[in-house]
Amino acid sequence: MAKRLPVYVLVILSLALTCTATTYTVGDSAGWDISTDLQTWEKNKTFDVGDVLIFQFSSSNSLEEVTQENFNTCNTTNVLKAYTNGNTTITLTKPGPMYFISGNKLYCLGGQKLQVNVENNQAYSPAIAPEAASGSNLPQPSSKSNLPTSSGVMLMHGGWGTFMSVSLGFIMAIVSS
Repeated sequence: MAKRLPVYVLVILSLALTCTATTYTVGDSAGWDISTDLQTWEKNKTFDVGDVLIFQFSSSNSLEEVTQENFNTCNTTNVLKAYTNGNTTITLTKPGPMYFISGNKLYCLGGQKLQVNVENNQAYSPAIAPEAASGSNLPQPSSKSNLPTSSGVMLMHGGWGTFMSVSLGFIMAIVSS
């Protein structure tokens, strides 16, 4: 067992190193604040599915996730989600634009709003099934679900590097035993 421990550590480390999620503190050290130039902060950043945004703000401020229309008009009355706790963590779960504004309409009108364009990162997104050709005679899908059920097993998503790391780790475990 002691001989295998370094191999197991290597496999676990290689899995951890191949995960590509990035954590961003919005506005860096200035945080989610009216004085922060959020458009400059966002520029030249690439946001992927799986990345995390951390919004840090005082109790006199708030954060709201809104539609594009409400983003453009700083409408703070019809929001998708509202956050008021001062330290809010949001995981980007799907590709496409996301819109955030201050819950204070005057702050929003003053520029405290952020649009992030989330890109589809293949390491985190499920494969999309191809569409059937029109007029094809395919059988109807069954009611049986092919989705795995919760069994306490944590699934990690990764790319080719993860596959190779795991494969090499298992080969090394077999050879060293």
